[in-house]
Amino acid sequence: MYDEKVTAEAIAKHTETYGTEPTTVSYAPGRIEVLGNHTDYNEGTTFSCAINMGHCFCISKSDKPGIRLTAADIMVTTEFDPSTPEPLEKKVQWANYVKGVIHYLRGFGVEVDGIDCTFLGSIPMGAGLSSSAALEVATAYAVLSYAGKEIDKIDIAKIGQRAEHEFAGCSCGLLDQFSSIYGIHHGLIHSDFRTLETFPVKLPDDVVFLMINPHVKHALAESPYNARRMSCEKAATELNQLVDYDVKALRDIKFEDFEANKGKIDAEAAQRATHVVGEIHRVEEGVKLLEEGKLEAFGQFLFDSHETSMTAFENSCDELDIVVAAAREAGALGARLSGGGWGGSAVALVHQADADAICEKIIEISKTKGLEPTAEIIIPSAGAMVVK
Repeated sequence: MYDEKVTAEAIAKHTETYGTEPTTVSYAPGRIEVLGNHTDYNEGTTFSCAINMGHCFCISKSDKPGIRLTAADIMVTTEFDPSTPEPLEKKVQWANYVKGVIHYLRGFGVEVDGIDCTFLGSIPMGAGLSSSAALEVATAYAVLSYAGKEIDKIDIAKIGQRAEHEFAGCSCGLLDQFSSIYGIHHGLIHSDFRTLETFPVKLPDDVVFLMINPHVKHALAESPYNARRMSCEKAATELNQLVDYDVKALRDIKFEDFEANKGKIDAEAAQRATHVVGEIHRVEEGVKLLEEGKLEAFGQFLFDSHETSMTAFENSCDELDIVVAAAREAGALGARLSGGGWGGSAVALVHQADADAICEKIIEISKTKGLEPTAEIIIPSAGAMVVK
């Protein structure tokens, strides 16, 4: 399942811009992070799902050298040389996600030149639904198909991650790319970021997610994301001195050992690690809860996750706190911020039969607090694909 409307529009815009229909079209979905916040770069585990919104990427052959790239939502075109390793200037920062992917594919023997490209997405920018990873994955799938090449899916994820690190300036983990690539219809992806394995986890047929967007823009490259990552690494290094086993990352510290030793390490590092260690614990326990059909207990984990986002990791904001509280009051099974934080969206777990009523109630409660959020039902969806 892919967003056929945005794909048709992308093809039309490409044809209008370059005077020819694209020969290659790919699609990659965005994601919601369900549980396991900031665990990926700590070699932990997470629950996520691909969503029914994403990015389409189109390619056709050009008679000019270089890459021409059009962002169809703003109808701006830029050009670049795929062989140069330098990011493009800030005013076309959106093109760096694409340039980075195309550049790093060259290391796998996948070289393209003399092509016209267009991309268009249905993911609201800055909503915390991983529009950047969807664009990176869609780019990789399209370029590989155009070049007639195949590489391992894990390598595609790593290429997207490297483009984000080196070209966009954000030290993200692999969660977003994994979610976009490995998505399954009406199920969660349980990802292990040490082994890089992914496992599908079926959801009960009668539950869906709501995406509640308070319309607070966020950009992780401009947020305290990188500083939080350094705090987590510091916590792991210091904890390693206090236990009789190796702690290479926060993934390794046992929950009870962290609780016993958190007062002995740097106070700020301990505060940040409280959230991450708790998240890794909640994901592992959450696997069992879903297997046992204990949906309410699983939902409570989402509320618990948001609580430590507010108090320990401090990656929430007033607007997200308001919509999560509104979701609780409206009868959601669970709710929390989704993604990096510092803006973006919240996700709520609800019974499908209650979804519309809870959506309306969340908006109604939030409006009394001065917000004008939007809320919509999210369908867990299949991962990236070549459409044409």
